[in-house]
Amino acid sequence: MELSVETLMISTGGSRIALLSEESANLLGVHSSDRIKITCNTQEMIAIANIADYFPSNRIGLYRETVSALGVKEGETVKVLLASLPESLFNIRAKLHGERLREQDLVAIVKDVVERHLSTVEIAAFLTALSIHGLSTGETEALSRAMISTGKTIDFGPGPILDKHSVGGIPGDKTSMLVVPIVAAAGFTIPKTSSRAITSPAGTSDRVETLCPVNLSIGEIKEVVAKTNGCLVWGGSLELAPADDLFIQVEYPLGIDPMLLPSILSKKKAVGATHVVIDIPTGMGAKIKTRTEAYTLASDFVDLGKRLGLKIQCALTFGEQPLGCGIGPALEAREALTTLMGGGPPDLREKAVSLAGMLFEMTGVEDGRALAQDMIDSGKAMAKMREIIAAQGGNPAVKPEDLPVGPESAELHSEHAGKVLWLSTDDIVRIAREAGCPKEKGAGVILHAKLGDTVHKDGVLLEVYAERASKLESALALAKQLSPIVLSKKPEEKMILDRVPEQASHEKTFMLDR
Repeated sequence: MELSVETLMISTGGSRIALLSEESANLLGVHSSDRIKITCNTQEMIAIANIADYFPSNRIGLYRETVSALGVKEGETVKVLLASLPESLFNIRAKLHGERLREQDLVAIVKDVVERHLSTVEIAAFLTALSIHGLSTGETEALSRAMISTGKTIDFGPGPILDKHSVGGIPGDKTSMLVVPIVAAAGFTIPKTSSRAITSPAGTSDRVETLCPVNLSIGEIKEVVAKTNGCLVWGGSLELAPADDLFIQVEYPLGIDPMLLPSILSKKKAVGATHVVIDIPTGMGAKIKTRTEAYTLASDFVDLGKRLGLKIQCALTFGEQPLGCGIGPALEAREALTTLMGGGPPDLREKAVSLAGMLFEMTGVEDGRALAQDMIDSGKAMAKMREIIAAQGGNPAVKPEDLPVGPESAELHSEHAGKVLWLSTDDIVRIAREAGCPKEKGAGVILHAKLGDTVHKDGVLLEVYAERASKLESALALAKQLSPIVLSKKPEEKMILDRVPEQASHEKTFMLDR
């Protein structure tokens, strides 16, 4: 069937979708969500069909992604046929039944995901099957390799190429902004690609973007690394293991994360890393709650790394509270710069020095921690950070106070005196996001009290920043409702912490960050 193109100026978020009239669909034998093959001149592609009641029968509506992929214009004639079901659908059904998939089965699934041959529903079915039935070690390796082979890779030479990654779960973790300049200042190569926030107040790219551009091409990244030994860039536009980004789009609304290992290590392999430290924040405030769970995950990382030719070490880090005091893109970037300059919160410096020291020792340095400390104390790490900022197009003379934060601010005060018993990282994340994070770079939270600190009656617990008064009001109201920082009281004064369901104030949030 030949149809005339009508370009629909609507984005689908990546899916390739075509709109047909009910009459055309019936003639083609197409049902909603079936695949159709669209041919224009020598170009052809597979799209998912949507059917509309009141759409011209002589036309086919193409969304932005489909128009771009096919390279067609308004009014052009295309040939449309019903496409056969992709082989990967049968592999997904097998996994739904708990069957173990072969390497070629997983390659077929990943290839169809990248080529947009699978609908969101079908990808969701695959991820749900993984969440229920899990992956064997062999399946995890095969899935990782398939994700690497369907994307681009970067070659930085023979190495060693160092990298660091956190599984996420605690707010304020701006460690990469210190580890990269520390390692690069010591003469090692560390090309750090990172994500934007998914459920957190700020991802590494959100933080660094307050200092310099992060959306660089592969060629630009190689130039920056050649000049400075390191970079801090966004990996979302580089097409490194692109299937991962498509999987994450579906994982987030489902509230599941069955792809953690292949997601992280496929991108590390694609960027050419040879030595990687994996940070696993552990504790009630983190994604990984217990040491047993953390040790199991660490073992899996090390094993998968060996299979992929990566040297992996995992650090089980303290995850009971946010790292540092600033939470939010600009506030965290300020804190990172201050720490590189010799100040900053001690927990942030300690974690960065420890992780950088691990990377050094993995390459044969005898006392890696001492080398990492010297890079900060001598000012070499700060100088290197300024080199990286300049190479990525930012102002190398930037000072912490130059980074603008929200002009609207307010404090949350304690109703009584006591020591901080615990902090709800989930609640702090919710407050920061309510204030406008991560989209509004100046929004966020500054903690004035952390675990073990003594707080006087009416003392400041936290300070909320926002770029708009309405956002500040909403975030402050949420902070008062949630009470994210709990102080000690005499046991007899308060034995009941909450009532469920009548007095339950919120649901557990799902954390998904890379």
